Formats: sequence, structure tokens, C-alpha cells
Amino acid sequence: MSSLKKIVKTIWAISTLSIIIFVFGLYAIKFDLFELFGGMPSLQDLEKPQSELSSELYSNDTILLGKYFRYNRSPVKYHELSNELITTLLVTEDIRFYNHSGIDFKGLVRATYGVFKNIITLGSSELEGGGSTITQQLAKNLFKIRKEKKGKLSNVPFIGLIISKIKEWIVAVKLEEFYTKNEILSMYLNTAEYGSNSYGIKVASKTYFNKLPSQINYNEASIIVGLLNKPTKYNPFYNPGNAINKKTEILYNLYKYSKISKMNFDSLSVLGLNLTYKVENQNAGQATYFRTVVKNYLINWAKNNNYDLFSDGLKIYTTINSKMQSHAENAVAEQMKRLQNVFNKHWDGKNPWIDEKGYEIKDFLKNSIKRTKRYKDLLKNNNGDTTRVFNILNEKKEMKVFSWNQEIDTIFSAIDSLKYYKNFLQAGFISIEPKTGHIKAWVGGINHKYFKYDHVKQGKRQPGSTIKPIVYAAAIDNGYSPCYPVVDAPVVFELPGQDPPYWRPDNHNGKWTGETMTLRKAMAKSVNSITAFITKKISPKTVVDYAKKLGIKSKLEAVPAVCLGAGGDVSLFDLVGSYSTFINKGIWTEPFFISRIEDKYGNLIQKFVPTKNEALSEETAFLMLHMLKGSKEEEGGTARGLNPELTINNDVGAKTGTTQNASDGWFIGVTHNLVSGAWVGGDDRSIHFKNWTYGQGARTAMPIWQQYMLSIYNDSTTNIHKGKFDKPSKKISIEIDCSVYNNDLKDDSLNVFIDKIDASDIF
Repeated sequence: MSSLKKIVKTIWAISTLSIIIFVFGLYAIKFDLFELFGGMPSLQDLEKPQSELSSELYSNDTILLGKYFRYNRSPVKYHELSNELITTLLVTEDIRFYNHSGIDFKGLVRATYGVFKNIITLGSSELEGGGSTITQQLAKNLFKIRKEKKGKLSNVPFIGLIISKIKEWIVAVKLEEFYTKNEILSMYLNTAEYGSNSYGIKVASKTYFNKLPSQINYNEASIIVGLLNKPTKYNPFYNPGNAINKKTEILYNLYKYSKISKMNFDSLSVLGLNLTYKVENQNAGQATYFRTVVKNYLINWAKNNNYDLFSDGLKIYTTINSKMQSHAENAVAEQMKRLQNVFNKHWDGKNPWIDEKGYEIKDFLKNSIKRTKRYKDLLKNNNGDTTRVFNILNEKKEMKVFSWNQEIDTIFSAIDSLKYYKNFLQAGFISIEPKTGHIKAWVGGINHKYFKYDHVKQGKRQPGSTIKPIVYAAAIDNGYSPCYPVVDAPVVFELPGQDPPYWRPDNHNGKWTGETMTLRKAMAKSVNSITAFITKKISPKTVVDYAKKLGIKSKLEAVPAVCLGAGGDVSLFDLVGSYSTFINKGIWTEPFFISRIEDKYGNLIQKFVPTKNEALSEETAFLMLHMLKGSKEEEGGTARGLNPELTINNDVGAKTGTTQNASDGWFIGVTHNLVSGAWVGGDDRSIHFKNWTYGQGARTAMPIWQQYMLSIYNDSTTNIHKGKFDKPSKKISIEIDCSVYNNDLKDDSLNVFIDKIDASDIF
């Protein structure tokens, strides 16, 4: 009898001691005694747990354009989850979820078995065994207890695992105190990883099935839930066999717990995966170039405002209109595909990189690849051995390359690839609402996946004749009239100390007609000699000064050639912005692309307004619109080939531009509510059509603008309508009807203005 009492006392003693040790252990772990166990989440962390959220970029019509993220995650609330998804999750992960307070003691038996298994295997097995509740898994996802909250004992085999498990239990119980069951479910699905760079149920549903979580059915839910613990092993795209087996296992659980019938189980088991698989990335979707440009701006903005663009779940609302962006992308794609075919036939298999005399440039590819990062890295890694580097660059391997029909699987070396891509013409396009400065569409190139360089803002090229409206704006603002007559004759600029000591610009055809014409007609026909004449009158410095006033930020040299676009390179972004001043009654409004930024809770952080400056008088701005209309209205105007439909009940002003050897083709079109421009050219200036006929801006860039405008006019959802230019608030002080002067000039008779021409200006 006394022996029995001893046994009972021993048991009680051991039990009491175990309880004391357990309680003390919980206390020690909770408060990280002697820093042995690692910290625990604070009360604030538990009340407002933080997980990295993708920042989202929206169009002005609230269409999601793209995301910026380290982990692609967008949260949803419980009511946005389908019942089928919730049920599938519960039967798979935690069938007693609604009946426990964070720890499932029945499941704990399995976990305990796992502990003993770890003891036997010396910690080689994972301590899961189905014992973790959804709340515990949420604790692990939210606070990364096993990775970040480490103490001195955390890396000790088995002990560290037990510590982590107990910490997850403590946090799970606390989470159950702070949140409802439904909130815990949605938080868990939002924080889980599903593979293929998708974090959170919203992104996973879109990635695998292009659906919202509210639309997920049992078949899809069984695939998504199967990804929760092993997203690589059960990835339905890369490992479909594993995914099907897992799906069947989960469907059986649904049947076992009477959530579906035997008939449903049988039918769902034989149903295929039915994926609509597409991983979100910066090369897919709308406005790919625009999103990259905005990202660079936002990184700096976030740094200056103490935000993390890639984790703080910011909502960035842009000025881009998704419908107009779509029309712009289609116009660039269709016209560049057509033009590329013309270009390929034009060169007929020959290399298009030629010098000023029309000969192929020697060692063009060799010198081009030396400028690449890959060459420089290889040179560094191979101790400057150029022979070894070029051997590597000539090694052939399988790769996909871009084509206008579809990607091509081929075997290329790096040199082959460079040669292939150098044969492509590139393009840029931008459309701006001039009165607000809102950028409505932005296409930086022909394909962002294969050509990363942005030709709207990043790229700068000689503007050719598209600089001429700035020259004429400076002249008109200084007293000249659109009807001012000038003779098409050689103009000479003296350049003392240079060889030769003068500069005499040629017209594009190398001829001078001797015809006297108005400034309006001269600009419409893009006559170089008359632009040079006006520049000599007002000075190259005045032209540069007005270019700056009109928003050209690139450095332009105050040399005579600046009047023909040879004074420096400019961006399409700046050039189109400068033309917007004419519509905006002389007020230059800096083009901008973000309207506001909100935090993840929808609170406004910053609202953006554009910079504005008075650049021209209202009268000069209106006269420049009148001048620009001449490209379509004047005989011989460079935009006469525009579709007549564009000018029915609609004012259109335009300017083409083509640089030397037709290396760059430009077109900028102006209407009462949009200013849009296109650039077309090769990656290098030496890559172009053989002659002016094919390479001029009216043939390369103008078709893009034309298709874009016709498309948005025919799409009523864009709310872009035809209209007339606004009249100035005051009556203009000079006559702009040049018809009487044109008639006189055609008769080669002198008129009242001819005495204003300085004979010394004619060579």
C-alpha cells in the first residue's frame, strides 16, 4: 500500500514539476529569457501585422496597369473568397478550425508523434504531420518566427524546432484573441505562397486561372490549396502529374467530410487542370515601358517620403487612359510590323548599317558588342583576354528571339543575336492632353521583353525639322507674321576661324527654287533655306532660348544648324510637351504622369500638379496653331497625305521631321485636345533606309499618329472628340489670311513686304 502511495506521489511530483517546467518554459520563451529563445512579436505587431504588399499602378480609368513587388501579393477580404475555396481549405488544412482557439489538441497528438520521430531521426524530419492549425501557419507566415525571431538556442537541432513550435502556439492563441475566425482565414490565404511568384490568394487565382478568388470552384480550389505547403512540387504548370495526384487527394477529403457527393467526386477527379496560366511580370500587360519609367521615378519618391515601393502596398494613380494606351500600342505594333517588312525588302538581306557614303560600316557588330555590359563583364572575368571573350560570344545556344509574328526558337550565338536585333527599326509614341499636361498614352518601343530602351523619355535623337516650329514661334513672338514673305534661296552663316569659314544649309533635295513664299507655306513645306533665313534674322541664341522656354531640357548649342535640328539631341517627351504650349495659349505645362498616391488603406499621401510657365503670348500661340495647320492645308505641305477624315469638322496641325540620311523620322500632330508624337529609327543612327523617299517622317512616323487618332475617334469610350482650336481671348493684331499674298507671290510680283528682305541674306 505504501508502495502505491509512493508511486502516486511520484507521479504527482513529476506532473507538478512538468507543469512548472512547462509554464516556466512558456514564460522563458515568451519573454526571451537570457536571449536564449529569440524575440516574440510585440502587441502592436499582433494588432497590426505587416506583410509585404505589392504597390499597384492604375490608369486614370482605374484599370490596373501593373505592380511593383518583391513578393507579388494583393490582399482580399473574407467576403471576396468563394465558399468552395474556404471549404476546400478547411478539409485539407484544419477541419476543426472553428472549434479550437489556435491549437488543435487532436492534431497535437500527430505533432507529438512528429516530435518523437524527430528524436529518432535526429531532427531529419519536418515537425508538421498535420498538427499545425491554420492560425499557427498564419503566425509562421506573418512573423517569420523560424527565420527571423532567433535566439541562442534556435539553431540547436530539435530544441530550436520545439522553441519555434511553442512560439507559434503562443502567437496563434494571441491571434485568436485579436481576430475573428473569418479574418484569420482571409489573412492566411493572403499571406501564403503559391509558387510562380504569386503570394496571396488573389494573385494565385489570377496566375493559374485568371479569376478572382470569389470565382474559384472546387476543381480550382483543390489545385490552389494543394500548393500551400509545397508550391514547387505541386505546381500544376511545371509538375502537372503531382498536381493531379494532390488534387485527387484533396477532392477525396471533400467527399470524406461530406462536402461533395460521390458523383461529384468522380466527375471532378477526371476533370483536367484547366489552367489559364500567366505569371505577372514587367514585360506583360499594358504600358510596359511607361511602368518602367514610372518605377524609376517612384523609387526616388518613396525614398524621399519614407516608403518602400516594393512592400508598402501603395496605390499609384496615373494619367494614362487604358483605352487610349491600347490604341497607341496597336498603332505602333501594326505600323511598325508593316514598316519592318518594307525595311527588310528594301535591304534585301544586306546589312543596313552604312556610312555617309552608303558603304557598310566595317566591324560594326564587333564594335557594337564591345559597348555591351555582357562584353565588359566577360572581359573582366577572363583577365582581358579578348580572343577568349569573342570565342564565348560566338558560342551558339538555344534561345527565343523576337519576331513580329511570334517568338522564334532558334540557335544563335551572342553575335548572331546582336546582328539579328540590329536589323529592327525602333519606335516611340506619346500622347498628351495639353491643357492639363496629363500623359494619356506612352509606347516606348516595339517590345519591352526584348528591347528595354525607352524611346519616349530615355532616348534622345536629333529632332530634324520638328524643331522648326520653335524657330518660327520665336520669330512670330518677335514681330514676324505668318504671311511674311521670304525667297527660297541659299543662306550663308559666317563662321570665322572654322573650316570652311561659313555654313550654307541645303534643302532636302539639294535645290533652291527661287520662289518667294510666306513663312506659313515655308514651314508647311519644311524649306530649310527659309528657316535658316529667319534664324539668321533672330539669331541661333534666340532659338535656343525659346526652346528652353518651351520645355526642351536637353542641351542645345546656339549654332546656325540648331534651326534644322542639328544643335543637339532631344527626347520625344520634351518635343511633344513643347508643342502643347501652342494649344495651351502660350502656357508651357510640364507633361506629367502621376495624379495621386495613396497608402494601402486608401489615405491620400500626395496629389500631383504640373509645373506651368508662360512661354509665349496668347497671340503667338494661336498664330503657331495657324502655322501648323499649313502642313495639311498648304500646297506641298508635308502632311498633305493625312487621311482627309481627320480634318472633317476638326482642326489638325502637324509637323514632320527627318534627319540627315533619314536616320530619324518624326511626326507631331496637334488637335484641340491632344498633342501626340511619334519617332521611328534604328538603334544606331547608321541604321536607316537607303534614301529619303522611304525614310522620311511622313512615311515612317506619320502613319502611327494617323492610325492612333482614327482609332480613338472611332472609339466612343475614349471620350475624345473632334473640334476646333480655341480662339484667342483678344482679336489678333495682324492679318493671317495669306491667300492674297500667295497669289501675288505666285505671279512673281513684288509686294509691300518684299522690301523687308535684306539682300545680304541671299548668297
